[in-house]
Amino acid sequence: MTYSCILFDVADGVATLTLNRPDKLNSFTTAMHAELRAALAAVGADASVRCLLLTGAGRGFCAGQDLSDRAVAPGEEAPDLGLSLEDNYNPLVRTLRALEIPVLCAVNGVAAGAGANLALACDIVLAARSARFIQPFCKLGLVPDSGGTWFLPRLVGPARAAALAMLGDAVPAERAEAWGLIWKAVDDDALMAEATALARDLATRPTRGLALTKRALQDSWTNTLDDQLDLERDLQREAGRTRDYREGVAAFTHKRTPVFEGR
Repeated sequence: MTYSCILFDVADGVATLTLNRPDKLNSFTTAMHAELRAALAAVGADASVRCLLLTGAGRGFCAGQDLSDRAVAPGEEAPDLGLSLEDNYNPLVRTLRALEIPVLCAVNGVAAGAGANLALACDIVLAARSARFIQPFCKLGLVPDSGGTWFLPRLVGPARAAALAMLGDAVPAERAEAWGLIWKAVDDDALMAEATALARDLATRPTRGLALTKRALQDSWTNTLDDQLDLERDLQREAGRTRDYREGVAAFTHKRTPVFEGR
C-alpha cells in the first residue's frame, strides 16, 4: 500500500510508524486512520516484527483530530462524533493494546486530545523534554476519548485525572514522568536515538513472554487477586513451554548471551 499520511518501515525486527502530516501537527483525518489500519494489519501479520515504534514527523507528535476534516456547512446536521470513535479511534486503541509485541511511543512535541491518548495506549512512552500532553476536550464541550477517561485515572490517580480532563492544562514531559503518566523524558536531540535503540533491544528479547506480560498487566485492572493469581498460573504455564524459555535457561546455564526468537 502507498501511504501519504504516515511513514512505515520495518528493519531489525522493529516496525517504525511515523504520523506524517507535519504541517497539521499530524492531526488525524479519515485518510490517516485508513492508513494506520493498513499498517497495523501489516505489523500483526509479519512474524519478523517484534516491536512497534510509533512517533510523529516534524515539531509535534499529534494534535488530535483535524477539525477541518469534520467541517460542515451552515445548516447541515452536526457530524456523529460517536460514529467517528466507533469506526476509527476505538479500533485503533484496541489494536495497539492487543498487539502481541511491545509498543513503544516516542512523543516529539505536543500530544493533544486523541494524540495524547494514542500515546498513552502504548506500552512504553518516551517524550522529548519539550513535549506536552494536553486533554483539550473540555474547551470544546467534549469528553476525553480514545481511552483518555480510562488511562488517566489509572496512570495519575483520580484527582489529577479529573483536573487534567476538566481544565485542559498542558503537562510538560518532565512532570508527566514524575506523575507516572509516561516512562521517561529525554533530551529533544536524543529522543529518536534512544527510542530506536530501545525498540531494537525490545525486538531481541523474548517477545512471546512480553506479550503474555502485557496481557497480564491489562487484565489486572478488572481481576480480583484470586483471578490474577489464576491468570499468572495459566500464562506462566504457557510461557514455560516456549522456545525462548528453553533458550533463556540454556544461556543462563552455559553463561552465554541468549538468542531469543519470540516463540
